[in-house]
Amino acid sequence: MKILLWPFLVAALISLIATPVVRKGAIRFGFMDIPKDERRVHKKAIPLSGGLAIFLAVLVGVLVFLPVDGEKIAFLTGAALIVATGLYDDKFAMSAKAKFAMEILAAAVLIVGGIKITFFTNPFYGTNLLIYLEWLAIPITVFWVVGITNTINLIDGLDGLACGISAIASISLMFVAYRLHHEEMAVLAAILAGGCLGFLPYNFNPAKIFMGDTGALFLGFTLSYLAIEGVMKSVAMITILIPVLILGVPVFDTTFAMIRRKLSGKRISEADKGHLHHRLLRHGFNQKQTVFALYGVSIVFGIIGNIVSTMHEKNGLIASIIIIAAVGILALLLGLLNEREEEH
Repeated sequence: MKILLWPFLVAALISLIATPVVRKGAIRFGFMDIPKDERRVHKKAIPLSGGLAIFLAVLVGVLVFLPVDGEKIAFLTGAALIVATGLYDDKFAMSAKAKFAMEILAAAVLIVGGIKITFFTNPFYGTNLLIYLEWLAIPITVFWVVGITNTINLIDGLDGLACGISAIASISLMFVAYRLHHEEMAVLAAILAGGCLGFLPYNFNPAKIFMGDTGALFLGFTLSYLAIEGVMKSVAMITILIPVLILGVPVFDTTFAMIRRKLSGKRISEADKGHLHHRLLRHGFNQKQTVFALYGVSIVFGIIGNIVSTMHEKNGLIASIIIIAAVGILALLLGLLNEREEEH
């Protein structure tokens, strides 16, 4: 595990030093989040695009601590596209369709670089029976990358929430990747976690800077890449579900939001105030309490994901299905799939 400590510390230091510089640049060039509707929790203008500091930390970390091969070039190129998209959106408000197109393009860059979900096994017949996705690998990979990229963006609603949860998910993926002997991805996960934690002192309530779409999209994109190369490339079907468990808070929150909007007749892309953090705030939690509560849930999901990764494939698959079903039932009981509670 010593190979993970220095990448983590260097990335954290770079992010910690770069964030105030990015903040000054955001103010100078007008990258500001000005609250214009009731969905905004903050009441005054806050500098945006702090995700640039995290991107810089990851970029330097990759160049210093990892071999720069075709795969890493594809990742960095896709990440640069995502960061450019976020920057434009933070400043000029890009349309949802244009943003979606750029996310697909970034996912396509990964695929061209050989980064895709290609196969899994039948858990009831052991790892000798491989099921290759063939042409389905492309749409499935695009769906995964775009989906995870947006789940992080959708939970970025409170100071420090998306950044902290991304750090927790990165550390969880780091342990799984290291256990599966994917050392390079474990190092990248350590770098990403360091970048997030270096930014967090400026982003935690009361935030001095927001990461904006620049940071949220980049974190989601990087986590999707880590999940594919650090976990899903193992010869076991269960590894497809492990990242879903580790990213449980953003994945389930986004899934509930999509179902809720569909059932209420809204467009799936239409924003609402039914996310988990909105509901906790309405139940009397303050911002810090809400963020810490969701950190706790994220840590639990991370621990569960790591435990499942050590199980025999069949047992792990059964356990994952039971956990996902239990979360779904709990969501129904708590009313997370309807809008009645969010309207009060």
